[in-house]
Amino acid sequence: MAGVSALPAKILLSKRVQEMVLNDEEPQKPYISRHDGTIEVIPSPPSDLIPIIDLSLLSSSEPCSAQELQRLRSALCSWGCFQATGHGIPKSFLDKIRQVARDFFEQPMEEKKRHAKGVEEFEGYGADPVPAEGQSLDWSDRLFLNVYPEDRRKHEFWPENPKSFREVLEEYTSRMQIFTELVSKAMAKSLNLEADCFLNQFGEQATLKARFNYYSRCQRPDLVLGLRSHADGSGYTIILQDDVEGLQVFNDEQWFTVPAISDALLVLMGDQMEVWLMLLYYMILTV
Repeated sequence: MAGVSALPAKILLSKRVQEMVLNDEEPQKPYISRHDGTIEVIPSPPSDLIPIIDLSLLSSSEPCSAQELQRLRSALCSWGCFQATGHGIPKSFLDKIRQVARDFFEQPMEEKKRHAKGVEEFEGYGADPVPAEGQSLDWSDRLFLNVYPEDRRKHEFWPENPKSFREVLEEYTSRMQIFTELVSKAMAKSLNLEADCFLNQFGEQATLKARFNYYSRCQRPDLVLGLRSHADGSGYTIILQDDVEGLQVFNDEQWFTVPAISDALLVLMGDQMEVWLMLLYYMILTV
């Protein structure tokens, strides 16, 4: 950009996007993902097409259970994601995890930097490592933590403030273990597979990682992306949104905005699960 000297990505990643916003800085070249500075206006497809699955119906003996299983199967095959409701996690607790995350990012920069990561490291507070050549940087800050198994936790990266952060995250981790077991069995059942087939693939010590993203306001939203388009390498990712919509999923050559439903968890298939599903489908066809 005119009048702005571009700094190398490694130097920019040593700074926080929040700092740049507070200093009234415009995004530098490594953050630019749309070079013409314009946003092409494309009519948005209906967001209510993204499947919503009520997990509480799947354990019922009523006909609606079979219908919901069929809807889950269709969601996995057609979308590779779904919004899960009826999961048994109170909305009040989901609000609590949202709040401690918000409180962490709203602290003074000095407090957050007590848990900072190096530019080349992944775990901790900061930004993702330097991307591949030709990729832009994300206009966001994040806190990334290993949460399970417990012996993989690096507590130097776990915030001590807000005071309730660690306690709430530990409870969230326990609830996610229950949730992932419920979802894994439901997906297997919907595909007419053994109930534990996905759980066996993950193993008893399946890793769980928590990532909290913070997207700062930008003077030039026409130039940057909070998070680049990507695929997750996990089995599947569970996303808890706040009340600001912006998350999108790609399906059938279109981007769809995921509605922000306060008590829903978005379950998004990762690369591992897609490979397993393809292999299982191939095995079924060849038997």
